[in-house]
Amino acid sequence: MKVGVCDTTFARVNMGAAAVDELRRHASVAIERYTVPGVKDLPVAAKILIEERGCDIVMALGMPGGKEKDRLCAHEASQGLIQCQLMTNHHIIEVFVHEDEAKDDKELAWLAEQRAREHAENTVKLILRPDALIKEAGTGQRQGFEDAGPARH
Repeated sequence: MKVGVCDTTFARVNMGAAAVDELRRHASVAIERYTVPGVKDLPVAAKILIEERGCDIVMALGMPGGKEKDRLCAHEASQGLIQCQLMTNHHIIEVFVHEDEAKDDKELAWLAEQRAREHAENTVKLILRPDALIKEAGTGQRQGFEDAGPARH
């Protein structure tokens, strides 16, 4: 099993390093890392990791800014990642942290690392232990901040 991790230089936190560290903590898998400039470069990076570097699944990590144009770029990148999944029949776990999700740099750094780590754990579950995800269905899981929990009747 080989996991691709693509991240960006635009991010203000080394989310790729956190993801790689967490992947190594939870599974013995080969890891291929590919760093690109920004979030709109992630779709082709993910496609290269799958088609040319033999990855079975990819994590795409990015940190769009907090302005409206950044949200638009993130949306475009998300659309590209979805298209890449459909073209390759491989999961690409999108891990974006928008700068305006946090109140300050300390919280932003914590959130980026936490979200990267929790999605790395989900990546391992998806490829090696899918039954673990079935058990979590409908439980309101959130990556980064506190889980929402299930809705009650």
